[in-house]
Amino acid sequence: MVMAFWGAPIDDDQHANHAVRAALEMLEKVEQLKPEFKALGLPEISIGIGLNTGPMNVGDMGSSYRRAYTVLGDAVNLGSRLEGVTKFYGVKLLVGEKTSELADEFVCRAIDRIKVKGKTSAITAYEPLAKVGKLEGAGLALFQLYNESLNAYYRKQWPEAILLFSELMVADESHQKLYQQYLERIEQLKTVDLPDDWDGVYEHLTK
Repeated sequence: MVMAFWGAPIDDDQHANHAVRAALEMLEKVEQLKPEFKALGLPEISIGIGLNTGPMNVGDMGSSYRRAYTVLGDAVNLGSRLEGVTKFYGVKLLVGEKTSELADEFVCRAIDRIKVKGKTSAITAYEPLAKVGKLEGAGLALFQLYNESLNAYYRKQWPEAILLFSELMVADESHQKLYQQYLERIEQLKTVDLPDDWDGVYEHLTK
């Protein structure tokens, strides 16, 4: 596991954009390496990345035996939790709400409203898709269809949500695990009498 941070020791007013850009470039490089690894007879590599923005303690941490310049705090832990649930959704990159807000160079889509293990408050996890202005054609159509699907889900319009997520299952093979999560969840929720103020939060009980 690798941890990186922006904004210290040198101030960086574009820390969120720089972090998302680095993450997307890492994922692009992994895809480039896959055929090289295969040609060498090595196992396929795959990574998940979690990014979060917030107040952190930064400085030399540790003891006289082992010391590192690093960051600690709840905001750091949430970034780690987001990395941990990438596998659950079948996505490679998840970012927290503040990162999505500040990384204004990128188009992000909401993946889920979640409570991660060890936290009592819910957040929305986002997936950065592309630089602003670069999402077009089929990618833009999928983005719009996904947003329609998610809106139907939060409105508890189950038949419409099932139809739309099923369309996505056919149209976008790269994110089938995400769409299947929602289809399975809807099958359970449609048999339950949900309160009017249902917020759709999903609680993750593992890291």
